Order: sequence, then C-alpha cells, then structure tokens
Amino acid sequence: MAQPSGEVIAVTGATGLQGGAVTRHLLEEGWRVRALTRAPGRKRARSIAALGAEVVRADMDDPASLERAFDGVSGVFGVQNHHISGYDGELAQGRTVTDAALRMGVRHVVYAAAGVGRPGTGIGSWDIKEQIIRYMRGRDLPVTILRPMAFMELMTASKFFPAASPWHVMPELMGAGRPVGWLAVDDLAVIALKVFGDRDRFVGRDLMLAADVLSISECRKLWREVMGRPPRRIPMPVWLFERFVGTDETTMWRWLRSNDIDLNTQPARELHPRALSVAAWLSRQRG
Repeated sequence: MAQPSGEVIAVTGATGLQGGAVTRHLLEEGWRVRALTRAPGRKRARSIAALGAEVVRADMDDPASLERAFDGVSGVFGVQNHHISGYDGELAQGRTVTDAALRMGVRHVVYAAAGVGRPGTGIGSWDIKEQIIRYMRGRDLPVTILRPMAFMELMTASKFFPAASPWHVMPELMGAGRPVGWLAVDDLAVIALKVFGDRDRFVGRDLMLAADVLSISECRKLWREVMGRPPRRIPMPVWLFERFVGTDETTMWRWLRSNDIDLNTQPARELHPRALSVAAWLSRQRG
C-alpha cells in the first residue's frame, strides 16, 4: 500500500459510523483528512478534530459547499444515509457528490454502497445505491465501490435496535438458519484505507465484502459462549418495528429469505487478512 504523500482525503458523513471509522484509520496511518459535517461544533466533530482531522462545514445538499470542501483533495470517501435524507434525498446527494468531485478534479472516490449489485430488488436503499452507481459510471467518475454486508455492530449498537432487530425481527423474516455475511465497521475502514493507497489497482472495481459467514442462530450461540448469557431479545411485532425504523430493513430480510447472494469472504480477506471473525469481534465487545 502506498504511503501518504501529503494528499488529502475528504470524508463525507465523517461523524457517522462508517465515515467516522474511515476518518480515524486514515489519521492513524498518517493521511491528511478533511472531515465534512453539517455541524462542526458538535461533540463528534470536535472529537475527530482533536485527532487531527480538518473539520469543515459542508452539506451534501449544497453543491457549492462540497466544491469548497473538495478543493485540493485527491480522494473522497462517499457515504449517504437514507434514514436521514430519504431515498430521493440519498439519490440527489450521491449525484451532487459525483458532480462536485468531477468539477474539482478529484482523482478517486471510494463509495460505500450496499446490496448485491443488481437493480430491481425492491429494497429501497439497495436500488437507490444502484442508481447512484450508474450515475457515477455514466459520468466516468474514477470510483471504487465497496459493498459491506451486514455490520457486526448490528448486534450491539443502540441505533440498530439490537434487541429487536437481529435477535428477533431479522431471523423471523429472513430465517434464523440463513447464512449472513458479516464485516466489522473498523475492518471496512481498513479496507477503504488500502483502496485509497492503491488507486490505480482499485479504480473501477466493485467489491463485495464479508469477513465471516454465520446465521443468526450461530451468532446467538457464539454470543452465549463469549458473553456467558444469551443476547437480550425483545419479541417486537413486525408492524411496530416498521413504525420505528421504516420498511427498508424488513423488505431486505424478506428478500434474503428466498434469494441467494455471494457470501465469498476472499475479497475482504485478501485486502485485510486480519479482519475480525464474529467470534473475535464479540470477544472485543466483552472486554
């Protein structure tokens, strides 16, 4: 992997889960990071500034602010969140980031996507990302697509409603025995860093990323072994879960019940041989 040479990487969503992890890992490896946020004064923004990031005010709905933020950067980590912006908003933001990157001469965009790489699944967040990818490619953006599968943080992070989500509604709709590809957010960040460090190798690539493959039943068994107790579970009705978080996740889990996807761990492990298994990741959570 090429060592940092004074190049600047702009990170959208720098105070979020993925963007925050990418920011931290880039900084730890000596990269210069321009962290984009709508609220530079908030606690999360101040914490990444304390790590050495240049925190700038930018809004993915505001092309002028993105152009200012992308001025002089060589790479951009792009991620949008439909839970915040809605599907139409996510699509508009993806296009705005693309256009601003092209206007400012950005040499490499690493785009955090999802899904299986084909349109028409009926899963809003997946289908919108495919539209964004088509737009990027149609504009000849120098882009690498990263497709992390289920984040291991789904099992613990409060924003994902873990007691109701992976431990109840997800297995009910998808099937507790269906295999799931898992990746820790920090391991996605390590992979993004390596992709930025080898631009010529990765521009144009589309990478499905999983470090481990286990069903929810197997994860529940591991949790009990590692933590000494079963995971907390709330038997929430599907309609109530959807009232809290919408229908995107439940549509996805129903789709996964009857559709097979590529669960090959080789792409992630070739890039990051030390990526955590679910068992290793759970052991860290216990500590």
